[in-house]
Amino acid sequence: MKKLGYLFFFGLSIGFGFIYIAPTFHGKVEIQTYDRYEKVKLADIGIPKNIQRKEISKEQVYQGNLLLVNSEFPVHSESEKSDIVNLFTNKELTEGYGLLDGNIELSRDVALAFSKMITAAKKEGVHHFLINSGYRGMNKQRELYREMGPDYALPAGYSEHNLGISLDVGSSQMKMSEAAEGKWIERNAWKYGFILRYPKDKIDVTGIQYEPWHIRFVGLPHSAIMHKKNFVLEEYLDFLKKEKSTAANVNGVQYTISYYLVSESMTIKVPHNNHYEISGNNIDGVIVTGYE
Repeated sequence: MKKLGYLFFFGLSIGFGFIYIAPTFHGKVEIQTYDRYEKVKLADIGIPKNIQRKEISKEQVYQGNLLLVNSEFPVHSESEKSDIVNLFTNKELTEGYGLLDGNIELSRDVALAFSKMITAAKKEGVHHFLINSGYRGMNKQRELYREMGPDYALPAGYSEHNLGISLDVGSSQMKMSEAAEGKWIERNAWKYGFILRYPKDKIDVTGIQYEPWHIRFVGLPHSAIMHKKNFVLEEYLDFLKKEKSTAANVNGVQYTISYYLVSESMTIKVPHNNHYEISGNNIDGVIVTGYE
């Protein structure tokens, strides 16, 4: 288990598919659940009437932004993002925040989302952000685990950092647990598709001590639903599996979310002429998220 001392290590180091980000986020989130196998008035809850079928393979269970990675469910070879870039050599992605060193890597899409979030924070006078750690390859994670031990790091293959969509965010002013940057992220990250992965009140669920620096990209509407229901990823995936189908209106955008159990190659229903994304949960199924 990683412990609170990790906070001091990163906090004091210098003295952190589809994506929809509303230009102005008003924080309006409405959630409905429905039975996709019953005859319902689809228009009333924003469910697209026209659907198409898409073939899906077992490998899809291990790809996407909603993968659960912990001591029970490791990263698979196909789970790593394909758009990993070095942030130091892509200056257009780092405007408004600093980097701990020149070796930090991250999914390009996630870096773009983070940059937009930092721009919003800057408008509110919060602007001392830096990324301390992003994507870690297996060798790097293995080395970190060997150096820091199980109290402060996770074994290679069992860390979200091996995906390329998680990052550790620091403040150049003070520890994240006390910094304005940490407080802003805790209040606002969900508006931009990010979640605080290991919050203080969910240690018994995640099995990881409070980490105010570790954020993870899941995308909208998932981050908004998790925020409204006070879910961490483990709880959210359980919720989707139980409900099977959910509709959510986030800041005026209507989303539909459906869970499918995948045991072998099969066909699933996806919106026709709508935007959609498919993500596995790294356990047993996939989540289809559509929006108009």
